[in-house]
Amino acid sequence: MRCRVYLCLRHTLAFLLLLSIYGPKTMAQADVQGQWSTLPYYMPINPVHVALLRNGKVLVVAGSGNCPPSQSGCPSGQPYGPSNNSGALLWDPTTGAITQFSVSWDMFCNAMVLLKDGRALIDGGTIQYDPFYGQPQAAVFDPATNTFANIQNMAHGRWYPTVVTLGDGRAMTFSGLNETGGTNTTVEFYTVGSGWSTQYPASWTPDLYPRLHLLPDGKVFYSGAQITSKLFDPSTTTWNTNVATTIYGNSRTYGTSVLLPLTPADNYDPQVIIMGGHSPATSTTEIIDMGASSPSWQSGPNMSEARIEMNAVILPDGRVLAVGGSLNDEDTSSASLNADLLGPDPTNAGKYVFSSASANAYARLYHSVALLLPDATVWLAGGNPSRGTYVQQMEIYQPPYLFNSTGGMATRPSIASAPSSISYGNMFTVQTPDAASISHVVLVRNGTVTHAFGMDQREVEMSFTAGTGALTVTAPPNGNIAPPGYYMLFILNNSGVPSVATFVQVTPQPDFSVAATPASQTVRPGTGTSYSVTVTPSSGFTGNVTFSVTGLPSGATASFSPSSVAGSGSSTLSVITPNSTPTGSYTLTITATNGSNLTHSTQVTLVVADFSLSASPSTRSVSGNAKTTYTVTVTALGPFSATVTFSVSGLPARTSASFSPTSVAGGGNTTLTVSSRPKAATGTYPLTITATGSGVIHSTTVNLVIQ
Repeated sequence: MRCRVYLCLRHTLAFLLLLSIYGPKTMAQADVQGQWSTLPYYMPINPVHVALLRNGKVLVVAGSGNCPPSQSGCPSGQPYGPSNNSGALLWDPTTGAITQFSVSWDMFCNAMVLLKDGRALIDGGTIQYDPFYGQPQAAVFDPATNTFANIQNMAHGRWYPTVVTLGDGRAMTFSGLNETGGTNTTVEFYTVGSGWSTQYPASWTPDLYPRLHLLPDGKVFYSGAQITSKLFDPSTTTWNTNVATTIYGNSRTYGTSVLLPLTPADNYDPQVIIMGGHSPATSTTEIIDMGASSPSWQSGPNMSEARIEMNAVILPDGRVLAVGGSLNDEDTSSASLNADLLGPDPTNAGKYVFSSASANAYARLYHSVALLLPDATVWLAGGNPSRGTYVQQMEIYQPPYLFNSTGGMATRPSIASAPSSISYGNMFTVQTPDAASISHVVLVRNGTVTHAFGMDQREVEMSFTAGTGALTVTAPPNGNIAPPGYYMLFILNNSGVPSVATFVQVTPQPDFSVAATPASQTVRPGTGTSYSVTVTPSSGFTGNVTFSVTGLPSGATASFSPSSVAGSGSSTLSVITPNSTPTGSYTLTITATNGSNLTHSTQVTLVVADFSLSASPSTRSVSGNAKTTYTVTVTALGPFSATVTFSVSGLPARTSASFSPTSVAGGGNTTLTVSSRPKAATGTYPLTITATGSGVIHSTTVNLVIQ
C-alpha cells in the first residue's frame, strides 16, 4: 500500500473485511490476473499530463485542467495553482506525499517528455478555449529544485502536440493547433543548451497528438491515428507519407500505440502495436514489423473490450497492460473496466494473445493516465468525461508477476548496487545476491503520458553474464535503441518476477569526431600541400588527441602542427612529395587517437599529377584596330583532373585579351584573343600565359607584334 499511516488506517480495516469475504477467490487468481486496489487519498488536480521523474516522484501537470474560465468554479486565468484546484504537483508514490505548485501560464493540453538531463520539457499549451488556440511557450521542470522555468518559445503555438526524443538527445515536436487555431504542420527540434531549431514543414496535415516512435535506424514512425502510416527522417527532415495502410480502415482516434520491447536476441527488430480507438470504439489491434523489407499491418489479437481513450503500459516482463477507455467517447455508461494483458501466444510462436488483467474500479476515459512505477506496479489515475469534474480516486495494479501460486507475494530479486549512469556499448556491473537466478535485465524508460499515449514509452533488454553475486551487463549499442535519458533498471528472475527498479541515466560515452578539409588536394611531384584536421568533442570529451596518417605515396613525408590537441581544435597536416613521386591518386587515412580506447579516422585524397602548357603559334602580328588569336593547350600528366583557369600578362597599352573558354577541366584547349586598338605602340611584346589548377601553376610565353 502506498499511503501515510493516518490516511490508511480506515481503508486498511475495510480492505481486511472484504478480504475475509472475497479473499480466497481473489488471491487464487492474483498470480494469473494480477490485482487492483484503490489508494485511500485523492488526486487534488485533474492529472492530464504525468511524468515519472528520476527521483521516483511523479510530476502531474494540469494547467487549467479542462476547466474553462467561462464555467463557474473554474480558474479565471493565471496563475493556476492550489487556490483554484489547478496548476501542477509532485506525487511521491512511496510516501503518498503531494506537493502542489502554481504555474504562470496554461499548460493544459501540452506535450511532455523527459530531457536527457532528467528535466521535464513542457511543450505548448492553451491560449484560449472554444475554439482552442495553441500556446507557443515551453518550459522545463527541474526535479533538483522543484521549479518551472520558461525557455525559448517555439515558432508557433502547439495545442495537442507530440514530442519524441531522438537518438542524439534532441526532442522533436510535431502537430498541435497553432495560435490562430490551425494545425501546426511543422517539425521543430529542441536541443538542451541551444534551444529550438528552425521549422521543417511537412507535406501533409497530421492529426492532433500523433503517435510517434523512434525506430532503431533513427527514423521516426507515425503509426496513427490516421489510416496511412508515415516515416520521418530527422537527418534529411523528409517524410515518406505512404509506408503502410491499416486494416481497420477508420481513424483510431484516442486508441493507443506501443513500440514493443526491443531485444538484442532479434537485433532490436522494431514492432509497433496499435490498439482500439474510434467511436464507437473497436477492440481490434494491429501489429507492424518495421524491420521487414516491406512493412505492413497485420491483425493482432482482440482486446476483451472496445476502448477509446485507453492507456497501454509496458511491464518489465515485456507484457503490455491495456486498460480503461469506453465503447463511446466520453461515455461513462459504456466504460471498459476489464483490463487486458498482451503477451506471447504460448501456442503460436511469434504471435501475441490477450489475457485478463482483472477489472479496475473506476471509469478511466478522457484525460486518464497510467504509469509504470519503480516497484513494477502500475498507477492509474484521472478520467474527465465532462468539464469541471474528474475521477479523483487513484488505483494501483499489481501485475501477476508479483504473486506466487498460492496468491501470496512472490519472492523478488534485489539489486544491491548499480551504476547511476551507463554509456552505449559499454559493460557495467549490477550487484545482486540473486545473480544465479536472473534471466532478464531490462531498461524501461521513465514514462510520460497524456491523451491515451505514452510519449517515449520504451523497453530495451540487455545481454548479460552472471557471476558470483554480480551481473556483467552490456548497455544498449546506441541512442536510436535507447535515447539518452533516465530509465528504470529491472532484473527479473527465472520465474519472471522483477526487482524493484533502480534509476540509471543512459549517456553517450565522452567522445570526439575528426574531419579534414579540403577533401582533395592536387600537387605536382617535388611540391607539397596541406589539409586542416579538426577535432570536435561530444558528451564532455576533454582528452588529448594525437594524429597519424597512412597511405602516403613512395618517398612522401607528412607532419602535423600541432601534433596533438586537447579536447577540441585543429591541426595542419603538411605533405611533401619528392620529384620522384609517381603520379597517381592516393587515399590518405588520418587517424586521431585518445589513449587506447577512442580512435577515429577520416580520409582525404592526395592527387600527385601535373599538366603541361603550350601555346601556338609562338608569334602573332596585328595592326591597327584588329584582333589576333593563339591556341593554348593543357595536357594532363597522370590523373590530373582539376579545373584549370587562365590569365595573361605583358599586354602593351591599348590592347586587351580574353580566353574562351575561361577554364578547362583536366586538359583541353582555349583560345586567347588579343585585341589591338588604334594608336597602340608598335613593337614586339612577350606575353606570359599562366594556367592554374588545384595549386599547380605553369606558364608559357608567346610574342605579340604590333605593326
